[in-house]
Amino acid sequence: MKVTKAHLRKCSYFFLPGVLFITISVLLGLRFGRPSTTKNDNPSGLPETTVDLGYAQYVGNTLPGGTRQYLGVRYALPPTGDRRWRAPEEPLPNQGRQQAKAYGAICYPIGLAYPADGHDEDCLFANIWAPNVGNSSTKLPVWVFIQGGGYSTLASWNWNGTDAVEKSGGKFLFINFNYRVGLFGFLAGGDVEADGNLNVGLLDQRRLLQWVQTHISKFGGDPNHVIIHGVSAGAGSVAMHLAAYGGRNDNLFVGAMAQSAFFPAQPHVSDLEYQFDRVLDEVGCRSAQDKMKCLRGTSIGTLQRANDISPFPGRIHAPHFYWTPCVDGDLLVDYPSVLFKTGNFVQVPVLFGVCKDEGSVFADEAESSADQTSYLLDQYPHLNATHQDTLASLYPRQPPLPNHAPYFPSLSRAYGEATFSCPSTSLLTAYGASSSPAWGYRFAVPDADNTAAGLGMPHVFDAPAVLGPGMLPTAASYYAYNAPVVPLVMAYFASFVRALDPNRHRTEGAPVWGTWGANGSRVVFEVEGRMKVENAADNGMGKRCAFWDEVAETTEQ
Repeated sequence: MKVTKAHLRKCSYFFLPGVLFITISVLLGLRFGRPSTTKNDNPSGLPETTVDLGYAQYVGNTLPGGTRQYLGVRYALPPTGDRRWRAPEEPLPNQGRQQAKAYGAICYPIGLAYPADGHDEDCLFANIWAPNVGNSSTKLPVWVFIQGGGYSTLASWNWNGTDAVEKSGGKFLFINFNYRVGLFGFLAGGDVEADGNLNVGLLDQRRLLQWVQTHISKFGGDPNHVIIHGVSAGAGSVAMHLAAYGGRNDNLFVGAMAQSAFFPAQPHVSDLEYQFDRVLDEVGCRSAQDKMKCLRGTSIGTLQRANDISPFPGRIHAPHFYWTPCVDGDLLVDYPSVLFKTGNFVQVPVLFGVCKDEGSVFADEAESSADQTSYLLDQYPHLNATHQDTLASLYPRQPPLPNHAPYFPSLSRAYGEATFSCPSTSLLTAYGASSSPAWGYRFAVPDADNTAAGLGMPHVFDAPAVLGPGMLPTAASYYAYNAPVVPLVMAYFASFVRALDPNRHRTEGAPVWGTWGANGSRVVFEVEGRMKVENAADNGMGKRCAFWDEVAETTEQ
């Protein structure tokens, strides 16, 4: 059954036709009421700079601060026609001289009517910001940013990396890129497995990392010093690459950072035939003898109408996140939670963290404990009656929040911990027991507008502190009373990129950030740049996370 507006959960953010569509841009920009302050991305009259990648010569610009900017650089062939639902391929040679002064097209998200300005199925492009000192003999660290969006949309598209590079003093390169999402990135089923590839959105990311190994030295980067970093689903993607192929180290990166690692239900491919069948029905390929050939021959407009969400089997309401990676026995050989518990992950230094109120921008306006349980079952439908009783005990009604229903606070906590906070704790615990250093944090910097809205310190609210408020749509408080936290946090993250340690190049006078260790210690960022240390199990969170860890296979995480 296709979801309708009547089936959608109540939410005050952003609706596209027939689907709840929450983006990081909305969370950081529209709600907080400050327009983006990113640099002009297609400047006129600026000096040109050219890089020869062998298959093409890309002409970008040198910006006033000295950063070389290359936008819309193709890193893979267009994933169209017969290349739909297949692993991405290297660009063809002899493409000649290409302009790299404007962003490339964005991959189609769920729920967006076709055609849409700025979007195309041909969307596998990267953007590179490099210090002007860089050349083929320079060896600068490389910061690869994987954007979020719930695997359903690219929510942080076209964030500009100039500020991050220039505020570091030109100490590294910064890269972001597009990858396939929704139906185009995560369609699963036996037919896809037999005649194509599963998890192609993750394979796009892998292709970008392979492209970096081949080409980043031409921009002045060091292919042997690549750090992967993601926000939300981008952070979840970081976790997937750490556990990819059972933890096989393909030497694509030497460190990883994750803000709000996203762990939705990620079923086995055998449990996703209903999803594949729904798409066949909606695009008219059900009776085709060769169903994949039919899908690959279907128009983008028709496919985009099916690029939407529906309830999981047995449920009435659609989940927030319907298109997700699946356990395919190859890239993901088991549930991610199992892989990390059993030590099957790449051993590199890591830095992981969460915001204090991860669930507040997603939670339903639950009026009762029954509403709370129903919502959680819509996201994780295999929780049994015993699990549901335990949830009611672990997440009783909390003190009220302004503008919200009685059980909103407890549901916000439950969903935030289930999907973001507790998985991040599990990742840090796995690394804490390994030979690799791990640093953890919780972002508890208040914002008056968020507090008045009853959102607390919501999902991805830390992004402007990490990447700089000039890089993305940003809350006004980052230019006022929250300004002191920006240079502090930016320096820690930039230090990790440069030295695989947040302390080596931290701001003068900043506290030493201790590792996670055996007792689960993490730093807490607070107002006015203050910091403290806490145990992640404090305030009952240890008990609640133990529950989510115990049921992680039931929730298919």
